[in-house]
Amino acid sequence: MSDVLFLILRRMRAPLIVLISLYAVTVSGLALTPGVRADGTREYMSLFHAFYVVSYTATTIGFGEIPNAFSDAQRMWMILTIHLTVIGWTYTLGSIFALVSDMTFRTAVARSMFTWRVRHVGSRFFIVCGYGQSSAQIARALDRLGYRIVTIEQRPERAAKLVIEDVSQPLIALCADARFPDVLRDAGIDRPECAGLLAMTSRDDVNQTIAIGARTLRSDLQIIARVKDATAQQNLLALGGIQVVNPFETFATNLALDLDAPDVLRLEEWLTDSPDAHCPNRLGIPAGPWVIVGFGRFGRAIARVLDARHIPWRAVDHRGAGAIDDEQHQLVVDDDTDRALGGADIAHAAVVVAGTDNDAANLAITTLARRVSPKIYVVIRQNHVADSVLIHAARANMRFVQADIMVHECLQLIKVPLLATFLRRVATEGSHMAAAVIESIQQSLGRGAPRVWTFHCDVMQPGMFSAFFQSGGCPLPLRLLQRDPYVADEPLACLPLMLARGSDLTLLPAAETTLLPGDRILFVGDDRAERLQRRYIRDVTAVEYARSGVEPPRSWLFRVLRARRERTAQQRASRGGEPDQSASQH
Repeated sequence: MSDVLFLILRRMRAPLIVLISLYAVTVSGLALTPGVRADGTREYMSLFHAFYVVSYTATTIGFGEIPNAFSDAQRMWMILTIHLTVIGWTYTLGSIFALVSDMTFRTAVARSMFTWRVRHVGSRFFIVCGYGQSSAQIARALDRLGYRIVTIEQRPERAAKLVIEDVSQPLIALCADARFPDVLRDAGIDRPECAGLLAMTSRDDVNQTIAIGARTLRSDLQIIARVKDATAQQNLLALGGIQVVNPFETFATNLALDLDAPDVLRLEEWLTDSPDAHCPNRLGIPAGPWVIVGFGRFGRAIARVLDARHIPWRAVDHRGAGAIDDEQHQLVVDDDTDRALGGADIAHAAVVVAGTDNDAANLAITTLARRVSPKIYVVIRQNHVADSVLIHAARANMRFVQADIMVHECLQLIKVPLLATFLRRVATEGSHMAAAVIESIQQSLGRGAPRVWTFHCDVMQPGMFSAFFQSGGCPLPLRLLQRDPYVADEPLACLPLMLARGSDLTLLPAAETTLLPGDRILFVGDDRAERLQRRYIRDVTAVEYARSGVEPPRSWLFRVLRARRERTAQQRASRGGEPDQSASQH
């Protein structure tokens, strides 16, 4: 708001001075010019009446309310007043219109309104820097999760369209460069309601700058940055505290998992899929040579996976994108796609990758490859969301959709951060561990995709404080969290996947595992189990009821009476008498 006020005062200084001076001169002159009463005596206007007359004259209203007619001297002065005020107001109004239409002023007003709206956000929000295809899908997903979205977009034409985005709560948008720290501060990065920041622009260098700046301004904030270059990814990971998503490397990792440990990939896709989705089958990539069409960052990421597994491949690129040092591979450079595929020996290939940055070209590659080899396994890259119908029509065996991967990875990191840690740990254990986890989930919960959540033994919450410090030294076993807090001995439809205790991780922990303050447990189950399990966090009596099966007294009076009866029973027992049975039945 200070910038707006400064601009107004600076741009309107001269017009206001001119207008005020004209009013002062004309009002003073009219008050000093003599008038004539009906009886012929001289009369002078007061300054108030003179200002009143000049005001309605200058605004072209012309009431004519003064009781006495003007003298000739007053009429001459009013003629001068009319011309001067018209000139003054024309100059002032022109300056106002020029100020309003000035881009600097409009930007300052928009910035001030943006800052005001961010300050008055009463709920948790995410800052999204850059609003493309991936960002739009992530924003809509976060909106469904109950988060507000604060967007910073540098391109004016795209920023103007944010007001019509299909979300339940309007986006708070600003057209600015998020690389500047003051822009991030205006976006509310230092506010406690800010849950995280996503650097999602189309340029790696911009995303690096935004992520580093956000990390500097707020070290405890969840920061997710999108990069496409391996070097940029390594640089951000080296800083620490920044979660990096590389869609090309993510796809290559998933491809490697399907080749080496298919059950790990099945588990990951199952746990991160939509509810009620069944455990997916293995992709079933055939053995044999590959042909990679489009040897950019996407093609090179796939080539590295194939090289690590000694799978032969050839590349096709009409631009000659880089040389291949390894003699066993070949880069075919040709503008004619049909001739280039023939040069890459597509007829004897097991898999073809249509991985260019042009969807129409990828569709043509798919058609040509299947014309030569109808049973060839096709991996197709989809670059634009609008081309989904065409890509689906191609019936490729595997699709790479950058936006879908970004949404999948970002939501996984935002919703359940512990899930990513669990999947990485399972991947290190191998396919046999993933198969064991899948079997355990299916035996306990069925084949539908379960819900995933994290239970935190936070002693700052009343339920957990009571469970650890007001339970008379009784340990808290993991099995209690798998019981219904309303119905004694009724199990919940949930299964613990991993126990995180500091840096120690335990996969599929035993039910009798003793929990400690600060432990985090990754659960899978249904919505009811997650909802009821939250009672152990909020309700101080939930754990006691799960331990004993007896509903504890909730009011202060009944707790006092119970304690008194327990003391009485102990005294009688010490004297050899029978304990009071009613104490345990209340």
